[in-house]
Amino acid sequence: MYRSAPGSSPSPARRSVLRGSLAASAALTVGGAGLAAPAFALSGRPRAEWGVQTGDVTTSSGLVWVRSDRPARMLVETSASESFRRVRRHHGPLIGAGTDFTGTTALRGLPAGEQIHYRVTLADPDDPRRTGERITGTFRTAPDRRRDGVRFLWSGDIAGQGWGINPDIGGFRAYEEMRRLDPDFFLCSGDSIYADGPLQPSVALPDGRIWRNVTTPEKAKVAETLDEYRGNFRYNLLDHNVRAFNAQVPTVTQWDDHEVRNNWYPGQILDDARYMEKNVDVLASRALRAFGEYTPVSTLHARGGGREGRMHRVVRYGPLLDVFVLDMRSFRNANSPGRQPDDTTGILGAEQLAWLKRELAASTAVWKVLAADMPLGLVVPDGTNIEAVAQGDPGAPLGRELQIAELLRFVKHRRITGTLWLTADVHHTSAQHYAPERAAFQDFAPFWEFVSGPLAAGGFPASALDATFGPERVFVRAPERANLSPMESPQYFGEVDIDGHSGELTVRLRAEGGTVLFSKVLQPGRVGQ
Repeated sequence: MYRSAPGSSPSPARRSVLRGSLAASAALTVGGAGLAAPAFALSGRPRAEWGVQTGDVTTSSGLVWVRSDRPARMLVETSASESFRRVRRHHGPLIGAGTDFTGTTALRGLPAGEQIHYRVTLADPDDPRRTGERITGTFRTAPDRRRDGVRFLWSGDIAGQGWGINPDIGGFRAYEEMRRLDPDFFLCSGDSIYADGPLQPSVALPDGRIWRNVTTPEKAKVAETLDEYRGNFRYNLLDHNVRAFNAQVPTVTQWDDHEVRNNWYPGQILDDARYMEKNVDVLASRALRAFGEYTPVSTLHARGGGREGRMHRVVRYGPLLDVFVLDMRSFRNANSPGRQPDDTTGILGAEQLAWLKRELAASTAVWKVLAADMPLGLVVPDGTNIEAVAQGDPGAPLGRELQIAELLRFVKHRRITGTLWLTADVHHTSAQHYAPERAAFQDFAPFWEFVSGPLAAGGFPASALDATFGPERVFVRAPERANLSPMESPQYFGEVDIDGHSGELTVRLRAEGGTVLFSKVLQPGRVGQ
């Protein structure tokens, strides 16, 4: 299986595919014609100016996404070569206003561990001979042989805290840096948009410099309507770095709070003058629909394009890796001080916890990544309440900690090997090692939690640790003051590299600019590290 060396550019073939993808979206410029509503662009042929993306790729399957500028029929062709000498056709949906002119096509029966080249054609639904210019992309399927190895990146927190696409610095430039690393896939750990984060055209920085944002009507206020949520997802696609990345690297995406609004939980009624709609369940339903329309997630597209389905799932990436994508939003209880001695709902909900136990116990992968949208032992406040798991009490588990204690106990007693936790959310990067000898709750095996991000948002100081599960902060890099812009503080992403021969897993915490800040090698086949 081809893989360029870390830090190198893609092969000539991959660069060719990338150029083809960018050419098809060249008309989309920040602040330009790409902001027009597609329903009014009725002349000519269908165009796909927002790029392509793939998601939830396995050894034999994946999803391809596109957005048209008008009603169109979606056709995807796949090939083993960029010349598309021999193709396989995958017939996609009829794209229309009901999904904001987005469409997703499932690819099945793909060869394992191979570079797949694909091209998307949009055809006039009334005249299939009238087609738009093809847009191309590429991705690798997961290997079915252990010796091939796996390498992926993760981060989160995109266009947050008032820091959007700044053309003066080249936009979301960390995406280009990640693309050049040529990973097998990217795990987006939540806060993929900031639906509650309006953008101003310019922001004065403390040192006198001016930050300039590309702005759109949907980013001028908090999102409440379905169209406003859709506009937040379109905003990120205005960035040329994001579109180039999406054309080359598949994603595994989860959500956290800012896809709906800050610190939300089911049943919440807002006391926020910015919102006309006060019922968070209504907002979350609209946000989930937009998420499903704009993000290729297998469990959302299984039943109705995001109107139904669920976010939590297992993405099986060959014999070395299973990624357990958690949803710490949809089933949680209300935010509170977190001191209750009995809590069966927790942050995952009883049904999701039971699902996670079953899937972990059944997994035969060497490594089992628990992709969490919030950290376990870092205190994340919500005013006087608690937003994540830890609540600052170093004693025995209380509140949402009770559910995590149950899960950790299960992993130990079932002797489930190779677990580690990856997350984002807190806008700094760190590595925590959890050990029972340091903990108030001791019935668990040691494990690691790695934090990365933001990818294109404000930087924040390091969170406080909660001693209940015995975390030791082995490494941290964080600014001293809150909400530093990407011009003042580097953006962060993490890298996981699993060696196909030894099975060793190496985690690297990276800073924008190419610096590896911290590295840790973990050994396979162990219950705890």
